Amino acid sequence: MTKEHWDVIRAEFVTSAVRADQYPKPYLPEVAFIGRSNVGKSSLINSVCRRNGLARVSSSPGKTQTLNFYKLEAKRTTEQAEDRTQFYLVDLPGYGFARTNRKNKEQWSGFIRNYLEDAPNLALVCQLIDIRHDLMDSDVEAYNWLLQCGLDVHVVLTKADKISKNAAMSQLAAFRKALNLSDERITAYSVPQPTMRLNFINCIMKRLEAGSEVNVEA
Repeated sequence: MTKEHWDVIRAEFVTSAVRADQYPKPYLPEVAFIGRSNVGKSSLINSVCRRNGLARVSSSPGKTQTLNFYKLEAKRTTEQAEDRTQFYLVDLPGYGFARTNRKNKEQWSGFIRNYLEDAPNLALVCQLIDIRHDLMDSDVEAYNWLLQCGLDVHVVLTKADKISKNAAMSQLAAFRKALNLSDERITAYSVPQPTMRLNFINCIMKRLEAGSEVNVEA
């Protein structure tokens, strides 16, 4: 692990929930992942945690139908000490296309909305968008809604390894401009590239530390 940089060293599935009384305890800062169905959330979670199969990858869009909580432990080694901290990664159901009926979709939107608007420990929302496609109306609507909820949002452009480096850089610039984002609030992510993984983890930890959400243990 790179010196003075955070890395995720342990990850485990904790529970699934659709109501506040089902959220896990003890309370820890939470980082939620949200995006269109089939955007690659499960693959990203497995990559960040370095645990193949931790989050189930499916070829069927809309597979995730609950809030799935994973407890992550992060570690940072400095010249002075070895720091460790824990937080929850929360996998939210995808918005957009899903193979389910209207009643289920309304139920999903209800508990997702309740979580995002009322979760007291939610420190950061990572909105995942497929870098291969143009920005969709549902992505813009979701992004604006998250901001209206007063949430800290980081945009993650997934599947960067599926296009050329030049195309990825062009898309990154286009998304940054369209959503009026600073460089610190958008990341292109490629699962096969370890450097992107560590950079993304440290983006998350920097935001958690800035929000005083991280309880670091030496």
